Amino acid sequence: MDKSTTIELIDFILESIRLINRRFKSIKSNDDFLDSDEGLDKLDAISMRIQAIGEALKNLDKRERELLLKVADKNYWSRIIKTRDFISHHYVDIDAETVFDICSNELQELEIKVGEIRGYLK
Repeated sequence: MDKSTTIELIDFILESIRLINRRFKSIKSNDDFLDSDEGLDKLDAISMRIQAIGEALKNLDKRERELLLKVADKNYWSRIIKTRDFISHHYVDIDAETVFDICSNELQELEIKVGEIRGYLK
């Protein structure tokens, strides 16, 4: 994979995290996703961005595995890719609590790690 395509994927991931954080800002509990049409819209939009992040990482893993391994082990990246697979193939089973947990506890670390990867490409 050429460097510019790798940078585009990484920038897409970082932009997706920014959008998720903006959409998630008003969500204070997993019930906020389920209590209104607006909450359900946010759940859907956030889930699709999580899926897209996983897809981008899946592509990076195929072509730039060593780059990913500079900042986290294979299991870390695999968990994110498996989340993408789950959303893609079992969308009906997506649970607001899981999405809330990802947004509350996982995105900040992912943003830091992807930022580190971006730093290697300057």
